[in-house]
Amino acid sequence: MKIMYKLGLATALLVSALFFGVSASFAEDCHRGTLDVAYCDRNMDQVADLPLDPKDWVDPKQLIFTYTPVEDPAVYANIWQPFVDHLEKAIDRKVIFFPVESNAAQLEAMRSGRLHVAGFNTGSNPIAVSCAGFVPFGMMAYDDGSFGYEMEIIVKEDSPIQSPSEIKGKTLAFTSPTSNSGFKAPSAILKGQFDLIADRDFTPTFSGKHDNSILGVYNGDYEIASIANSVLERMIRRGVIEKGKIRSVYKSPTFPTTGYGHAHNLHPELVAKLKTAFWTFDFDVDPIFKKEFAKADRFIGIRHKNDWAVIRQIDTANGVSYDCK
Repeated sequence: MKIMYKLGLATALLVSALFFGVSASFAEDCHRGTLDVAYCDRNMDQVADLPLDPKDWVDPKQLIFTYTPVEDPAVYANIWQPFVDHLEKAIDRKVIFFPVESNAAQLEAMRSGRLHVAGFNTGSNPIAVSCAGFVPFGMMAYDDGSFGYEMEIIVKEDSPIQSPSEIKGKTLAFTSPTSNSGFKAPSAILKGQFDLIADRDFTPTFSGKHDNSILGVYNGDYEIASIANSVLERMIRRGVIEKGKIRSVYKSPTFPTTGYGHAHNLHPELVAKLKTAFWTFDFDVDPIFKKEFAKADRFIGIRHKNDWAVIRQIDTANGVSYDCK
């Protein structure tokens, strides 16, 4: 199953005309790698560079911030408020948390210049970097220095299924094609380790989000699903589902979690203040925030080229192409 990220024709034309201000024929002659023609990667770190001309830098009076739409956006607007307050003080300007309903909407918002700071989920990071000019610089880490999450294939506690090999002939709920744990990683693992391919050996369906898949298994709407266990753990902590009612039949190696970053053309002085805000945020400032991201107590620096290499390998194994046209 080949997955490509494509913009609609109308959106592509609007973005080209209004945001980037240049056509492909007048784009700078530079190294790009997998990046769209709108961006340059002169230092070959695999993310978009700041435009050379300062007049192309963006220094908005108010910043728009989003978090990856893994669950109910309204829930996360409240959870992120302490961070938004901290960010406003650090950069001395208004910050608006904008709830997004889908990965596609988040990607389009950054590519079009309407989104300045964001947390993109693991699977969307390489697409956001290549197609939307996203520059990730940090992610959450835990007290013991560890970070990340695992993909788990889950069933209801009383399900007869004990192994991924028993998925054959059944229906598996994925979340969305851009999700690492909700689609990309399980597709590669099921193919490589169990010789199971969607549409050939089992029927795939898409729930839209991790919480939909988890609740679907919990309520008996889905027999089996692939999810990020970080989302499952948060739902258990909030009392959305009862612990012990869902069972895992497969757990992956650890993957990097949500990557936080900024639009490539933000003014460098603003970017410096943004990073300082992330590095100085106190996770204990609010008990709700601390509970939601249990064990996490800091943001740590990341390098997309190194920390997301395993995710790009999974994309390659799945035949994913970062086609931004």
